[in-house]
Amino acid sequence: MDDVDLKLVEPATQETTPSQPKPLIGVTGRRGTGSLMGAPHGFQDAPLELYLSEYATSVQQAGGIAVHLPIDGDPVELVERLDAVVIAGGEDVDPRRYGEAPGPHTLRIDPLRDEFEIGLVLAGIERGIPVLGVCRGNQVINVALGGSLVQHLEIGTGESHASYAYPRDHRVHALEAAPGSIVERLYGAEFLVNSFHHQAVRDLGEGLVASGTARDGVIESIEHRHAPVLGVQWHPETLGGDPAFEWLIDSAIAIRTTQKAAA
Repeated sequence: MDDVDLKLVEPATQETTPSQPKPLIGVTGRRGTGSLMGAPHGFQDAPLELYLSEYATSVQQAGGIAVHLPIDGDPVELVERLDAVVIAGGEDVDPRRYGEAPGPHTLRIDPLRDEFEIGLVLAGIERGIPVLGVCRGNQVINVALGGSLVQHLEIGTGESHASYAYPRDHRVHALEAAPGSIVERLYGAEFLVNSFHHQAVRDLGEGLVASGTARDGVIESIEHRHAPVLGVQWHPETLGGDPAFEWLIDSAIAIRTTQKAAA
């Protein structure tokens, strides 16, 4: 990763002031129906926006203001108002997005969410704001930039990535960070992560590099060579004070300050 341009994502212990408000961070969710919350008769099929609160909590603990993004919003219009974006975890990305058909282990697919989140990634890169992808979000980043995915990782092989045997906040297996990468700076050369995924990055998308790899060879973090984009396959929002969110907030403040100075 010697040629990776990290100037946009250098750590900066930024402090907000009254004239420099906290950065506004958009967080994605998923869509469901009222039946999931026991809605009364007549509203069981009413659409709901569903968000896991640990993402917003992590953003706010790191110094940002979290806002939830509706799945039928316009990605470009939303990104114009935001300082950074978090693409949250969730269902499988449609394999047709990377030239394959759904396999026997493909879980529920939400084409509307795929379209929305891919749009957010591309709009975020175009505007130059930080993008953090978590689990599915890591995979969305890769697919958005033309990459592909491993459709299924078997439980009981390698690091048994898809096993749900451990608590969410338990660090199960080790990753090795690429020298000079963002994750090496944030976590060190080797670090432990939790694991709740049956898919993973296979062929890297345009401009992306693998920055964290499990001992069985599965790619678990990716970064963009020249844009402030970080994807992680684990769930940092469940680990409490994870540095991925500090990176997101620090980068958002630094980039916003630079963009305002250049305006």
